[in-house]
Amino acid sequence: MATITYEEFDKVNLRCGTVVKVEAFPKARKPAFKVWADFGAEIGVLQTSAQITVHYTPESLLGRKIVGCVNLGEKNIAGFISQFLLLGFSDENGDICLTAVDAKVPNGKKMH
Repeated sequence: MATITYEEFDKVNLRCGTVVKVEAFPKARKPAFKVWADFGAEIGVLQTSAQITVHYTPESLLGRKIVGCVNLGEKNIAGFISQFLLLGFSDENGDICLTAVDAKVPNGKKMH
């Protein structure tokens, strides 16, 4: 395992957000949703594509607190601009389980 400095880690901008909108993404190569999350007044609402259809439905995602990396730049995914990386861990089958955040954490708070 490679070691990084705290200064390197501090450059990764991980923020708390709340999912405000979810849509199916039929143009994606692998099953995915389009997800919009509110990251607070400083950052606003950002969108991403996420391959999280195995464990989640659009209804189960709405209002959910999530963690997103908001400083990776934009990426075009099948004509949809992804603006952040939604964080999670793979289960034993390789399907993504989202990283949890306590509901008390305000949108936009940076992970320390």
